[in-house]
Amino acid sequence: MSEYIHKSHNVSVLLYHLVFPAKYRRAIFDESVDEVLRNICMDIENRYEVKFIEIGVDKDHVHFLIQSVRTYSVTKIVKMLKRLTSREVFKRCPHVKQQLWGGEFWSDGYFASTVGKHGDEEMIKKYVKVQGKEYMQLHRNDQQLQLF
Repeated sequence: MSEYIHKSHNVSVLLYHLVFPAKYRRAIFDESVDEVLRNICMDIENRYEVKFIEIGVDKDHVHFLIQSVRTYSVTKIVKMLKRLTSREVFKRCPHVKQQLWGGEFWSDGYFASTVGKHGDEEMIKKYVKVQGKEYMQLHRNDQQLQLF
């Protein structure tokens, strides 16, 4: 579950849905690689200001739901995760390196999307649109009562 991150001058909840395909879209993720990847992610979580809310592994790609701080851009998070996970998976699962002859674990591309903690885009759009209107309506009602 995501949490509010309190810093000295801000509070944030930044959630990202990231998808990383394996190099050549190879089906390299089995139970052992999945477990190793999850352990690596927990190590990353302990060292960096990144929290893995959920990790979903398919045969040839991985979905991450990640919470981070505002000082980490999406690009920085992606580069860090790809670099650290690929190095460690190759180290802990040598059979994977044999399947990926080019020496790279992840494909160059990725998918990234922001995720809202309190609703979808349409709900937040409506929430933002009505900001202040309740106050304005109450203020108008008070003025009308004073006139009578």
